[in-house]
Amino acid sequence: MHETGSHDRVVPVPNLLDYFRSSVEGVIADQGVNVKPDATYYVVNLLTLYSRSEELYDDDGETFGLKPLALMLADASDAPNAEQRNSMLQRIGDVALFISGFFADSLATHAVDLDYYIHMGGSAYGSLSTEARGTFRGRAFADTYGELAAKFQVLVDVLNEVRDRERQESDIDLMRTYSVWRKTGSKRAENLLRQQGVVPISRRAYV
Repeated sequence: MHETGSHDRVVPVPNLLDYFRSSVEGVIADQGVNVKPDATYYVVNLLTLYSRSEELYDDDGETFGLKPLALMLADASDAPNAEQRNSMLQRIGDVALFISGFFADSLATHAVDLDYYIHMGGSAYGSLSTEARGTFRGRAFADTYGELAAKFQVLVDVLNEVRDRERQESDIDLMRTYSVWRKTGSKRAENLLRQQGVVPISRRAYV
């Protein structure tokens, strides 16, 4: 009798994009929620991008970390032009969604709670949707930002489930382990990823 082992669910991926696509789409289907494909694709790409700490955290050469959402909003309000303001609003929405989805537990020990992040993120995407409709480049994405705003709580629930399933399947932090492998080429990190069915492939293999 053939026993199913971890190697039977191995899926080679050059990055986490395929992993997150499968996870997010699976949870959306299981929860029976309606999220437009463009918004789903946006979230999958966001997770892939923010799996790299250098993309998530701000680094001005002196400090490294996440700027509070209130300060990001102040920067957006003071932006000299619409393009920079929209970029900052997008950053607020993206950070709020990612943190709410994957680190909601840690917010319990902070001065601001999950509801604050959900409100700030949804409002930022909503404002961005309105602002984007006034620009030629932004019109193509206005509906997606509108969907992200309208379904923000739904998407937080989806990401919470993605996170919880990862925890149930593994004792390792998959995203952190992938980040370590990507930065250092660690064999230990690579082996841990392989045990979870993710085969990291060097970018050189695609050159």
